Amino acid sequence: MQILEISESKKLAKVMRDIKVDSCGIKIMVPKAITHLLRINAISNISANILKQEMLSLGGDAAVARDALTGRTKTTDCLLIGNLAQLVRLKEKLKTQPFGLNRLAGELSEVIDSYNKDKFILRAGKHALNLSRRAHIMGIINMTPDSFSGDGIYKSPSQQSIKSEVSELAEQMVKDGADIIDVGGESSRPGARPVSVKEELNRVIPVIKALAKKISSPISIDTYKPQVARAALDAGAVIVNDISGLRNTELAGMIARYKAAVVIMHMKGNPFNMQKNPVYVSLIDEIISYLKQRLLVARDSGITADRIMIDPGLGFGKTLEHNLEILQRLGEFKVLGSPVLVGPSRKSFIGKILGVECQDRIFGTVSACVLAVKNGAQVVRVHDVLEAKQALKVFDAVERV
Repeated sequence: MQILEISESKKLAKVMRDIKVDSCGIKIMVPKAITHLLRINAISNISANILKQEMLSLGGDAAVARDALTGRTKTTDCLLIGNLAQLVRLKEKLKTQPFGLNRLAGELSEVIDSYNKDKFILRAGKHALNLSRRAHIMGIINMTPDSFSGDGIYKSPSQQSIKSEVSELAEQMVKDGADIIDVGGESSRPGARPVSVKEELNRVIPVIKALAKKISSPISIDTYKPQVARAALDAGAVIVNDISGLRNTELAGMIARYKAAVVIMHMKGNPFNMQKNPVYVSLIDEIISYLKQRLLVARDSGITADRIMIDPGLGFGKTLEHNLEILQRLGEFKVLGSPVLVGPSRKSFIGKILGVECQDRIFGTVSACVLAVKNGAQVVRVHDVLEAKQALKVFDAVERV
């Protein structure tokens, strides 16, 4: 006799196939077997109590504030507790309910569809990356003299020698397992001040042109400036990695016109002030809410869903505890319906845990990458590609068993 600890539908279906369950039975039983928790913020007490009664009638439950039951407050957060089959049935029952619950039914339907989405093809220019098959790796090339990680390349007085050095580095990253090469020309370390558009262009455009001739892997430009993004896309980049989360709508429209992909990241403030005592009332809720708004901007600007990745922004306006909570709860970002990119590489939260400087954070980075993929990330952004690749190959082999 065994007690099985299974939290994923795919693994549960495999166990059922192993014991020769009928395929129709598997489809019926899998949605019943795994409990989900769904949080709804700030709804009326009337709506919350109706939700509780409906969930109880379906065999589930709903947790609400005590004061919502006694009538001492007018609103409450609500935690639905039920399996997927129950939540789907709840959605249908709410369609005919008053007090705004019919509108909630539509939102519930969208959340369930997004959460269940597990096949992602990222389209970037002529490239199509199957992010569902395995974890992908974005290799970092910093064309800066002041990178926090100490790997900034922009130190040589000779532009030609820089291009040669970058080309060799990028080719080695691809050989080591990088699926995407990300080039940046402005440091985003805590306390960093912005550089001029001209300076950023001088740092990144010559090397992107050189890389476009040398490697077949997609090239990403790490920038939030429309002028830099346009020049990079013209030079051969096909992804814009925007730490500002498309706060500039001009950039969003440009990405759509070029049929490029985009990484939409969450950052509290800007690099200069983001680490000055960042505070959240509800960390994951606030990040998800922000990213949801930016996804709407992207889609309203014409960027299709298959060209979008989201990034919760480890280290960008986050304390050590915030970063650990994000890694632990990455699965909750599935409600946004977009592939998740995570960038833990050599960051200070790893240094704080291990008590080591940047150059000694490789093992900590690899651990964070494996945890990120285990908890829901499809792409990790790293400096040390070979080490991350080897660790993720072991992880993928275990997951396929």
